Amino acid sequence: MIKLEEAREMFSKDLYATKLTGAVIDEVGEDYAKCSLVITPDHRNAYGGVMGGAIYTLADFAFAVASNFDKPVATVSVVGQASFMNATKGTTLYAEAKLYKDGRTNCFYEVRVTDDLGKLVSVVNFNGAHVPKQA
Repeated sequence: MIKLEEAREMFSKDLYATKLTGAVIDEVGEDYAKCSLVITPDHRNAYGGVMGGAIYTLADFAFAVASNFDKPVATVSVVGQASFMNATKGTTLYAEAKLYKDGRTNCFYEVRVTDDLGKLVSVVNFNGAHVPKQA
């Protein structure tokens, strides 16, 4: 539980994801993170569906937490590719980020976004680059 609180404190500075979008860190582990987002009317597009940008932001936040928390170097996304699978009828989205390949300078994560009804909403693949941490 201590690590989870440390991660929440560290990423509370990511105001776009946490304050504006409402993303929350639910779990954190080695090269892994699970984040959630309660869907509000602010996340909906003109047709009533959840905006792709809200889904992508949640996935990007989960990638950032998984690839940066408790690490000696920083990781930034170089390529992010989203495949939107299904519209959600649920009230909450969950993004689970897992590391699949880690190298000296690059990494590859897959983030699966599901809803509280168990439906796969999106799969987002991230290629990240390891860079020195800024002071």
